[in-house]
Amino acid sequence: MSIYATLWKLRFPKEGDEHAGCDWIEVTAQAVPPHIGSLTPGCGYENGDPYAAFLPPPVKTDHEGFAPTHRAVVFVTEYSIKGTARHPQEYPAPLLILTGREYAQITFEELHVRICDALRGNRAPVVAEVFLPDGTHRVVRSRKPR
Repeated sequence: MSIYATLWKLRFPKEGDEHAGCDWIEVTAQAVPPHIGSLTPGCGYENGDPYAAFLPPPVKTDHEGFAPTHRAVVFVTEYSIKGTARHPQEYPAPLLILTGREYAQITFEELHVRICDALRGNRAPVVAEVFLPDGTHRVVRSRKPR
């Protein structure tokens, strides 16, 4: 059984910047509910949190495992196949991991920037796109990565 619950799936520019002819990739937001790893008696983790090595700390829950926010939200692509040698529930290459509180407080604009930055990697952001008279185009990147 998975510790993740899918919140949403959206398409983003595969390399972090939209431009003519760019490829797109699906990004999935996977929530980790608050009871996962909770040290609250009755939640099933009295012997410790088996997810502590790859998730933010557990959130305080009530006796039924409920809390106002998720434990975490993990953003992955189709290439982020689940399962590592350390733990079968760990994503080996998540784009971004936020605590549930961070996810609840972030604006979509800020989240979009952070996901695009993660997709872009070490490449500098696109600052312009030049459409030439012969029908071709050229993408211009800034000199420095963000």
